[in-house]
Amino acid sequence: MATIPSHNHLLTTNSGHHHSSPPVNSSFSKINFPVKPRVTATRALSRTDESSLSAVISRLERERRERQGLTDEAEGLGERWMTAEDIRRRDKTSEEKGKLIDTWRKIQGEDDWAGLMEPMDPVLRSELIRYGEMAQACYDAFDFDPASKYCGSSRFSRLEFFDSLGMSGSGYEVARYLYATSNINLPNFFSKSRWSKVWSKNANWMGYVAVSDDETSRNRLGRRDIAIAWRGTVTKLEWIADLKDYLKPVSENKIRCPDPAVKVESGFLDLYTDKDTSCKFAKFSAREQILAEVKRLVETYDDEDEDSDLSITVTGHSLGGALAILSAYDIAEMGLNRSKSGKVIPVTVLTYGGPRVGNVRFKERMEELGVKVMRVVNVHDMVPKSPGLFLNESAPHALMKIAEGLPWCYCHVGEELALDHQNSPFLKPSVDLSNAHNLEAMLHLLDGFFLYRYHGKGERFVLSSGRDHALVNKASDFLKEHLQIPPFWRQDANKGMVRNSEGRWIQAERLRSEDHHSPDIHHHLSQLRLDHPS
Repeated sequence: MATIPSHNHLLTTNSGHHHSSPPVNSSFSKINFPVKPRVTATRALSRTDESSLSAVISRLERERRERQGLTDEAEGLGERWMTAEDIRRRDKTSEEKGKLIDTWRKIQGEDDWAGLMEPMDPVLRSELIRYGEMAQACYDAFDFDPASKYCGSSRFSRLEFFDSLGMSGSGYEVARYLYATSNINLPNFFSKSRWSKVWSKNANWMGYVAVSDDETSRNRLGRRDIAIAWRGTVTKLEWIADLKDYLKPVSENKIRCPDPAVKVESGFLDLYTDKDTSCKFAKFSAREQILAEVKRLVETYDDEDEDSDLSITVTGHSLGGALAILSAYDIAEMGLNRSKSGKVIPVTVLTYGGPRVGNVRFKERMEELGVKVMRVVNVHDMVPKSPGLFLNESAPHALMKIAEGLPWCYCHVGEELALDHQNSPFLKPSVDLSNAHNLEAMLHLLDGFFLYRYHGKGERFVLSSGRDHALVNKASDFLKEHLQIPPFWRQDANKGMVRNSEGRWIQAERLRSEDHHSPDIHHHLSQLRLDHPS
C-alpha cells in the first residue's frame, strides 16, 4: 500500500500562514448565492445620448459596477456583494495592517475578542485555524488500531512530531508528551491493544506541550508561546454517556483552590489528576506532567530579554477541550503564569466542540484569574450541550440561583463562536451526530465563516484562505458526493508494518527515550510541593 500523506502535506504553506495557501479549484472557490432582486431604474437612450462620450463612459462604468454586483441603490446604502477573491484580498490587506506581532494580545483575548468576530478578523481566523490544527495533530498522530501493539500511543517520536505530520513549518518544537492512566471509567475514550505484549497496559497518549522557536517567536508571533494540545475524540461520542455527570469540588483531588464551591465534572477531574504508579508512563498524573513542564518552560524563557513576552495557549477538541479548560485554570490557580518579576503571563484557551466543565462558581473563578476562553462550536453538535442538559447557563437566573448547589448544575465559560455546517455548500445533510462534532469540519467552517455585508445584512460562505475542503473527509463522510472526495480517506501505510534487514515484515519499535518523562520532573514537582512517587 502506498504511503498516504498526512493532511498537512496537502497544504503547501506553514500552518500559521493560512492566507498564502493556494486557492482551491475555481469552480468551488467562488460560490455564488442567489441574491435578492435588484430594482434598477431604466430609460431609453437616444442615438445622440448613446454617441456622446459622457454617456458612453457612464454606461461602461455602470456595466462595470453591475458585473461587480454593485448598483446605484446598493451603493447608496453602502452595501456590496463580494466575490471570494474580494474577500481574500480584503483579509490579506487587513492582516497586513494588523499583523499578529502587533495585535497578539487582542487575538489572545485581552478584551474578550470584542469587535473581532463580526465580521471575523482575518488574523483571529488564521490563529483559530492554526491552533485547531495543533489539536487535530493529536488525532493524526494517535494510534487507534487495536491490532497494533502500540495502540493508544503516538505514532511519531516527540522530536520528529511536526515533521512527520507535514507541519515542519509550524514554528514549534514539542517539549514534552502527555500521558494519562486509562484506568478511569471512560471505556469509549481510551484505546487499547488486543495483544498481550504492548507498549503500556494502563496508559494512553494524551497530547503534548510545545514551544515556539526563536524565529517564529520574534518574527511571527511577537512573543514566546507555550502551547498545550489535548487529544479528544474523533467519532466515538459514547464517552458522553460514560460521564458520571456530577460536579465535584476541585479541592477534593488536591487542586489548590481557596473556594470549596468551585466544582467541575468528576470524570474530567479524575482523568486529569489520577495516576498509576505501577506504569512508567502514567506514574505521574496528567496534571503533574503539565504543571512541571509549564514551570520548566516559564523559568527557561522568563525575561530572556527585556522586551520579550510569554504566552500560554491551551487547545483541545471534544473531551480534550474540557481538559484544556481545566488545565488552564490549574496553571493560573497555581500561579505558574507569573514571571520572576511578577509580570502576568496571559493564559488563553481555544476549544473546539468542547463540553461544559464546571459550575457557575468555576466560571467566575476562571474570570477572576484572568484566563481567557473562546469556544468554537457547531450549533448542531450535542457535545457542547452536555453535561447539564437542563440546568445550565441558559436557564432562568432565578432557577440557577436555587439550583446552584446541586451536583448537576453546569455553566459554560468564556466566549462562544457558533458555526453552522448547514451554511457550507460543501457539506451534505447528515444524521450522523459525529459529523457535527468533527474537528476538520469545524476548521472548514472557520475558513468560510459567514462574511457579512455592511450593516450585517445577509451572509456568504467563502473559503477565505482556500483551505482544502478534502480534509473534511479525512476521517468522516461529510462532503457532498459531486466533490468526489472518498470518505475516511486517510490511512496509515501498511498499518505501520515495515521490512527489517532480513526482509521480514514487522512492527517497528516506536517509543524512544525522549518520549518518556523528563528526569527533572521530580525536581519541579518538589518545588511545587506536589505529591509524587520517589
